[in-house]
Amino acid sequence: MIRTFLVLFVLISNMIFAQNKLNLIPYPQKVQLLQGEFAIPKAFVLSGDLPKEETEYFKKRIGSQVEFQYAKKGGEIHLTNSIIPQASGTDSEQKKEYYSIEISPKQIHIKSYTKQGYFLALQTLIQLIEQYKEGKNIPAMKIEDQPKFAWRGMHLDVCRHFFTVDEVKQYIDYLAMYKLNTFHWHLTDDQGWRIEIKKYPKLTQIGSKRKESMIGAYVDNTFDGKPYGPYFYTQEQIKDVVKYAQDRHITVVPEIEMPGHALAALSAYPELACTKGSFEPATKWGVFDDVFCPKDETFTFLENVLDEVIQLFPSRYIHIGGDECPKTRWKECAHCQELIKKNNLKDEHGLQSYFIHRIEKYVNSKGRKIIGWDEILEGGLAPNAAVMSWTGVNGGIEAAKSKHFAVMTPGAYCYFDHYQGDPQSEPNAFGGFTPLEKVYSYNPIPSELNAEQSQYIMGVQANLWTEYILDFKQVQYMIFPRLMALSEVGWGTSDPKNYKEFENRVINQFKVLDGMKVNYARSIYNITGKVIPSNNGIAYELSTSQNSNSIRYTLDGTDPSINSKTYQTAVEIPNSLTIKSAYFEEGQLKSAVSTQQFIISKTTGKKITLEQPSENYSFGGAFTLVDGIIGNVKKLGKTWLGFQGKDVVATIDLGQKTTFSEVYFNTLENKGSWIHLAKSAKIFVSDDNKNFKLIKEIGTPEIQKAGGKIKVNVGTQNAKYLKVTIENAGIIPAGNPGADSKAWLFVDEIGVN
Repeated sequence: MIRTFLVLFVLISNMIFAQNKLNLIPYPQKVQLLQGEFAIPKAFVLSGDLPKEETEYFKKRIGSQVEFQYAKKGGEIHLTNSIIPQASGTDSEQKKEYYSIEISPKQIHIKSYTKQGYFLALQTLIQLIEQYKEGKNIPAMKIEDQPKFAWRGMHLDVCRHFFTVDEVKQYIDYLAMYKLNTFHWHLTDDQGWRIEIKKYPKLTQIGSKRKESMIGAYVDNTFDGKPYGPYFYTQEQIKDVVKYAQDRHITVVPEIEMPGHALAALSAYPELACTKGSFEPATKWGVFDDVFCPKDETFTFLENVLDEVIQLFPSRYIHIGGDECPKTRWKECAHCQELIKKNNLKDEHGLQSYFIHRIEKYVNSKGRKIIGWDEILEGGLAPNAAVMSWTGVNGGIEAAKSKHFAVMTPGAYCYFDHYQGDPQSEPNAFGGFTPLEKVYSYNPIPSELNAEQSQYIMGVQANLWTEYILDFKQVQYMIFPRLMALSEVGWGTSDPKNYKEFENRVINQFKVLDGMKVNYARSIYNITGKVIPSNNGIAYELSTSQNSNSIRYTLDGTDPSINSKTYQTAVEIPNSLTIKSAYFEEGQLKSAVSTQQFIISKTTGKKITLEQPSENYSFGGAFTLVDGIIGNVKKLGKTWLGFQGKDVVATIDLGQKTTFSEVYFNTLENKGSWIHLAKSAKIFVSDDNKNFKLIKEIGTPEIQKAGGKIKVNVGTQNAKYLKVTIENAGIIPAGNPGADSKAWLFVDEIGVN
């Protein structure tokens, strides 16, 4: 049956459509303008048998802005009910979130098939109320709307840093505002166990606290010396949060990590490990060798834990992690090796598949399904498992092609712990560079999939890991405004070609966030710099969400408030220098001052190709390696390219035969994040881009001695092409975080002098 709801409301303001668009996020699938305007009465009149919980939510969101009253029998507005047979099967699923709103001069009429659709319609009405304030009229219109993707999610890690029940509820409210429908709650990890399990009280007695926490940049290896915790949620608190989310038509998907990321659990129950221990919850970030041992008592423990989790969470899917599980202990464990032999498994990756299969069978027996990070593909995917593709898009592609469901959450677009503005002016973050525009540009359907395979892409999710997020104000800062871009991507109405129009709607939403006292990032107001090739080498494009003609800059590293130039077109960078820039209004500084140093060499701005492009850490592409910017080793933002398990093979066209005697490049070491120095490097020259001559080779000792900052004397050379191959460290050796996994190679700036 389809429900029909009539709503009248007050306090809608006068705001013309920006470029014929409403200030709605996510933008509806269809908006049709009608004749006339809705004349605003003095009170908000609710007519008929409206769903109670959703309508109470609506009243609370509008708050003191309006007065509410219900229409009396015989009043001017009457409830009408239309009964339409609801289609079955897939169509029925899609209709769950369908709604329409028709605004005429006399009333607002909502149609939906379900309370969920009605609730989504209310979110649209709330945004309209926020847009049309001050007692003015709203144009008549009809909106017909439903999302493209069934899974529109946000993740929150409460293990590295904990957030209160009230803060988690605020987080859920943010999701509801922008029509996201899935909250992925990351509850267990090496650094803390955050969910009460009554059968195993030591999980929270021991595993919910750590002796100290890592602070600052990872490479600093410094700690605060302060005990952290005990912090966890009781089962009553969990039930409260789940009910709160249900009232907002949001599904809470719990994550219980296995077989890796298990140190907090092993600290409480060391008998579940492959070695005797002892263990303690991790104080550093990263990945650790001690993981769950696949023995019967471990599976009994995990099944008992899952029994309690399943009772608390009614979600169809239970997230079991499955990522970043080093195989070091399994290789050394007699029981594990016997298990591999007994079950005719190929290797430890096969043992991971065995582990996931066994857990899946148990979860399925409880009427639920598992979802895990894309490493659960290792050794063969469990029969009914869904994949959350984070290392790139390949996991989702592989899952969909084998007729498994997948949620796309690639780090390059969907990791909100990455920098969203110039790393030099942003709070310390994990790394990477994922600005609002990049999130908005993402298409969750990989081009490699055909129409049938695409049906297995359930949707999109963004993740917020909290190693460097100390409090909830910082949570707000990292998700806003990027959550808005994710919302429109998941709804299926994003249009990267019209990003500026979307950005205007975001800026209008800032007024709402201001009223809510949300600490959102204002990075889009700051100066964005982009290096582009020019006839003379490189030029630096400056832009802002405001008027770019109000940008002022200097080329000598001095404050742009003094003796600066007004920006008009891309600034040529003829030599090594430092440019500072900022946005001004009426002579007053309105943005942070952006600083960028350039080191120019004979490769700067030249054409460069990579044989194996990077994926997750790829902002700016190959040109990043010849853009004149040296990467910051403490802030792994947009100035680095990252390659997991791949070598760098870069060929630079110098344009003409060029004389040089020194080649330099930078690599990075950050073993806690699986980033290792290069194993070796070779340098070649050519005049025809076909026949290359090796002129220098360096090995691990030279690279380690240089600390990754490589400068090589190659003698006097005269060539048109330069090729540099930088060898990845390969498989991470035992004794290191992420052992037995592919190492990351981070490279920046290949130059010659």
